[in-house]
Amino acid sequence: MNQDPTLSVTSMADPDAVEGGALTATGFRAEDAFLGVHSSVTGNRWVSRKASDEVATEIASRTGLPAPVARALASRSVDPERVQHFLEPRLRDVLPDPSHLLDMDTAIERTMAAILTEESVALFADFDVDGATSSALVRRFFRALGQEVRCYIPDRHKEGYGPKVESMRQLALDGANLIITLDCGVMANDAVEAANAAGAEVIVLDHHMAPEVLPPAVAVVNPNRLDDPSEHGIIAACGLTFLFLVALNRALREMNFYEDRGITPPDLMAMLDVVAMGTVCDVVPLLGLNRVYVSQGLKILERWANPGMKALREITGRNGALTPEVFGFDLGPRINAGSRMGESWIGSDLLSTDDPERAKELAQRLDDLNLERRAVEAEVMKQAKRAALENRAVVPPILIAGGEGWHPGVIGVVAGRLKGNHRRPAIVVSFEDGVGKGSGRSIPGINLGGLILEARERGLLLEGGGHAMAAGLAVSEEKWPEFVAFHGGRSRRPPRPGPRPGCDGIRRRHDPCGSHLRDRAGVQGHGTFWPGQPPPSRRPYTTPRRQRHHRGGEARRRAARRLGRGTGPLDRLSGRRNPAGQRPAPPQRPPPARRRASGAGRVPRRAQRADDHRRRCRGPGLTGRPFSSRPSCRSHHARPRK
Repeated sequence: MNQDPTLSVTSMADPDAVEGGALTATGFRAEDAFLGVHSSVTGNRWVSRKASDEVATEIASRTGLPAPVARALASRSVDPERVQHFLEPRLRDVLPDPSHLLDMDTAIERTMAAILTEESVALFADFDVDGATSSALVRRFFRALGQEVRCYIPDRHKEGYGPKVESMRQLALDGANLIITLDCGVMANDAVEAANAAGAEVIVLDHHMAPEVLPPAVAVVNPNRLDDPSEHGIIAACGLTFLFLVALNRALREMNFYEDRGITPPDLMAMLDVVAMGTVCDVVPLLGLNRVYVSQGLKILERWANPGMKALREITGRNGALTPEVFGFDLGPRINAGSRMGESWIGSDLLSTDDPERAKELAQRLDDLNLERRAVEAEVMKQAKRAALENRAVVPPILIAGGEGWHPGVIGVVAGRLKGNHRRPAIVVSFEDGVGKGSGRSIPGINLGGLILEARERGLLLEGGGHAMAAGLAVSEEKWPEFVAFHGGRSRRPPRPGPRPGCDGIRRRHDPCGSHLRDRAGVQGHGTFWPGQPPPSRRPYTTPRRQRHHRGGEARRRAARRLGRGTGPLDRLSGRRNPAGQRPAPPQRPPPARRRASGAGRVPRRAQRADDHRRRCRGPGLTGRPFSSRPSCRSHHARPRK
């Protein structure tokens, strides 16, 4: 591949390492640097995405896409025969048969019996966005059948994550014959036993890592069960709930339930915007089924048929293209704000209501809570950062911070910010009355949920669980030092120098593929790139961050020499020296003409600037012309030089 100095780089930060081969001290293979860029001006290392030239050529010939776009698709393991499916994903092409999941058919049979006999059904959902969207899906489905279900969402601060013995027993005593747990329950053995003893049966719909001993429920549907060979372990709880409703809807159709009762079947496709929100906000990889959920969900979102979604969008006041960022940064944080600030029920009620006025009230309340959450979060962030890095010469492999009285509703956000700022897994714990409740966020390559489960099995935690990228826990003050030491000993992975821009290739500055990469119409599909599927983004020819205030040619070259960089386009971006190992000399230009005072040599720079200003204002400079008549100009002019 020719390295023309007029080329720019097509890249996107990719946290996944290229495995295999001999690693350097920084954890990378020596040959991984793209175009020889070992350290750019911003401290990043460029790593070339691995792509088969033959596959890229075949994709280009089959589809007519530009070569860089074809190579970007090849580097993402897109089969040439399925390029169109990748660019325009359809649910019918990837939706699996829900019955392939263990216990799914059993769960459907028990739910069908509850519907036919009009038993009392209760939902126990997690308090995050994934739980709120899952419960909203089930509530909307049952409402379409003419039945209402009770939804219980625990208080994040008082109860913590997952079903508790008292709450499950109380649901059963309140008359629930069937309890369905959503986004939780796979480790709640005691709570399920308590519900059974009180006369209720339980169905567990969860996607978190499952232990060897499952709870004694009627059905435990979880693609991450140790005995489940399903290939859909990366779906969120809302995606699993959608599969559950697909199977339930199919069973009702087969027995002519809708025709016999004159009921219009629920429109499951219209609920995909809710599924897309939960999928994005749970930060699961947008691959396979997840990618289609989000792609189709964004199309449904364009209608704004869900009153809750529409009210939230109006509160944000933002308009523009609908991408996963709408869920991740506009709508999702407000749904989470309710549970973080002590009102966990608002998110589920908002997404399940059909009353526009009620939706506006709930959306406004969530926005107010979100503003309050930001203020609390900023204070906890300062203290957590100080606790995690105190008395440490280097940043540890896993950041662990604990403090007394920290607001438990923001520790998850703080952990995420610590993780993002230092590119390390982070765990933040808030202690109260001798018990700490914490939340953790991880980076690709470190299974934080697995570490938390292992710590729980060793007796270091009161509670704990999660998945690879996020986890929750409860720990006593007595076990806290052992827990910190356990993670310090388990994580000896060398720190990474920073995010590695995964480079898809190089393109000429005016290459026709620029439009494809700019609007992403030819590659991104419908905004369906997110974790696990990074989008190809066009990095234009520009100056480095530290040079952006030096737009002039000579000033820019002075900045480049000051940084010890080269002066070519790629050199300025990457910080490379020229092949001879020396700093390239800038092209010599004649100095700009300067005015001289008669017989006195050059005018001093400060005086020259003043003289230039006077000339522009028709002031009395060296020519002795009269002052301008403008008072604003006359007021700041100095006396003319002799």
